[in-house]
Amino acid sequence: MAEVTTNTGTLDDIVFANRNKAYGAYALRKDYSRTVYRALIIGSVLFLLAMATPSIISVLAPKEDEQAMVEVDLMKLPPPPIDPNEPPPPPPPPVELPKVNTVKFLPPEVKPDEEVPEETPPPTVEELKEAVAAEKTQEGDPNAEEVIVAPEETAGPTKVEAAVEAAPKEDQIFTVVEQNPEFPGGMAALGQFLGKNIRYPPAASRANVSGRVYVSFVVNTDGSIQDATVLKGLGFGTDEEALRVVRSMPKWRPGKQSGRPVRVKYNLPINFQLE
Repeated sequence: MAEVTTNTGTLDDIVFANRNKAYGAYALRKDYSRTVYRALIIGSVLFLLAMATPSIISVLAPKEDEQAMVEVDLMKLPPPPIDPNEPPPPPPPPVELPKVNTVKFLPPEVKPDEEVPEETPPPTVEELKEAVAAEKTQEGDPNAEEVIVAPEETAGPTKVEAAVEAAPKEDQIFTVVEQNPEFPGGMAALGQFLGKNIRYPPAASRANVSGRVYVSFVVNTDGSIQDATVLKGLGFGTDEEALRVVRSMPKWRPGKQSGRPVRVKYNLPINFQLE
């Protein structure tokens, strides 16, 4: 009976059977697993060490005294302690003002006869030239007048004059007034008047012209119309027709300024529209 032998080598031994194992590849493959495990362990240790470095430094470094920030209200601070043994500060010396020459002169006061003191004559004009009237008589510094300022004289109440608005001139023409002139019956009546009295010019009708003609005129103090002119026209007879209708209008209610009738310049657009 023949003997059977079995090889229990690794995969590397099978791959490199009957080959040059001293070339280098066999040694690399054989030590690959051990090298990977060693690199993994070393990398894990270095990673953990890097993560723990700040904690280690904070533990090993000397701790400094931390000053806490406290918000303080200055209005609620207690007063500083007072030492009972410390003498109070001396008061400031009084400021002495220079004295002036005065003469006793008191204003008159009504009192019963038994309370009236001995009558003192008023100071003369010569005494008041060198002294000031006061409650008592005393001698003072002759140079004191240079530092004493007399009270400023207050101006008395001035008479208030009523402002009177000048009456407008009769020939003055206003463009803006407090109360505008008005057609009798208002703007609705004005529209009806223009619609009934305007005659569409044949030339404008043949040329198919339509639009607005702006007419300016003056409303007098009696309401009559004066100085009618065309500011912006259309031509083809529409300007002349607009002036004719404006001049044929009845009297308006005049405009007023400060309650008085005045002459007012008025601008009126007249519409020409083909039906």
